[in-house]
Amino acid sequence: MKNHYYSFNSIYDPSSLIRRGLEMKQKKVISEIGKNKTIGLVFLNPSLRTRMSTHEAANRLSLHVITFNGQDAWSWEMEEGAIMNVNKTEHIKDAARVISSYVDIIGIRCFAGLKDIEEDRNDTVIKKFMSYSSVPVINLESAALHPCQSLADMITMREIYGEKKLKVALTWAPHPKALPQAVAQSFSQWAIGMGHDVVIAHPEGYDLDTSFTTGAKITHDQEEAIRGVDIVYAKSWTSEIDYGKATTAYNNWTLNDQKMELSDGGRFMHCLPIRRNVVATDEVLDSYQSLIYTQAENRLYAAQAIIEKILKSEQ
Repeated sequence: MKNHYYSFNSIYDPSSLIRRGLEMKQKKVISEIGKNKTIGLVFLNPSLRTRMSTHEAANRLSLHVITFNGQDAWSWEMEEGAIMNVNKTEHIKDAARVISSYVDIIGIRCFAGLKDIEEDRNDTVIKKFMSYSSVPVINLESAALHPCQSLADMITMREIYGEKKLKVALTWAPHPKALPQAVAQSFSQWAIGMGHDVVIAHPEGYDLDTSFTTGAKITHDQEEAIRGVDIVYAKSWTSEIDYGKATTAYNNWTLNDQKMELSDGGRFMHCLPIRRNVVATDEVLDSYQSLIYTQAENRLYAAQAIIEKILKSEQ
């Protein structure tokens, strides 16, 4: 059984991983646990925080890093038994097996295609890749989930509030493009899993996969959701009805000062990158309430804690 890091459920003791991430930040941990080992980072989609934080985390653990970009990859066939005589060049089983023969850990980023909601919610690409890989795989954001971001979010909440159980509002926000559901679903799964009181606000038709939201209160009233909470986490995601299509119908869902005042002195969170004055106003993003840069910094310590845990499990 390979020790993949795929979701919240991949971790036996999530709280200890959060504590370790915070400890790594406080002590600026440098280790040789990864000496003479290699991590391969496969980015099929754009990345700033994930790429840089994972690379630096690996460096701090003495791993050699190989980075492979999506534009350099052959097109991958996903179907078992496919007759590959059309437009796909390499089967995912061949790619995964070859890559895993070169390295000790693989991190892969493979966004939602935003064409087929069932395929994306089934997380077809990363699940097939994990099944064919001979080494542990880290989910650097898949079609359905972004557990590296979510761990950084939990580290941030622990850093600010300690082990207090929080009131958390996850709210949909406008965006000029249709975006995946991965960040929102992953944050919901982690926040609920860590025992926080979670409410999710979104327009009708924007439901997330209930696999990741069971235990949260769902509302279509954004202001009701924000009232009295400790954390306001904003994120845009595509509708499940008009899947993969953007809309301007709910531009009044932008987070502003007036809405944040409804919270209990609540702190604002977002994974970045963010469309300023669309998702949230400059006043919110640049205020003392904003935790966006702390979250971004904590991506490094989340990645370091994940990689260390995998290396220890493989010893």
